[in-house]
Amino acid sequence: MRATAYILISLAAGAARKVYSKISKMDLVQKVDAVSGPYDMIAVVDGSTFNEIARFVLDDIQTIPGVQDTITCNVIFLEN
Repeated sequence: MRATAYILISLAAGAARKVYSKISKMDLVQKVDAVSGPYDMIAVVDGSTFNEIARFVLDDIQTIPGVQDTITCNVIFLEN
């Protein structure tokens, strides 16, 4: 079974376009949107495990210049 997570991203002022461009081209990213509210961007990430997603966030997303903070929300599939 695949793992999916929403990555909530806070950005430095003026960084949105550059960060969006980088994140939208990354392999595990299914979708990325700039949003209004307490976070500036939300990415939907799909990996083989939650550990793979965690490493991806730490090594790839958090190291992008302009990314100030992330919160990873793992998707839990509720099945009957």
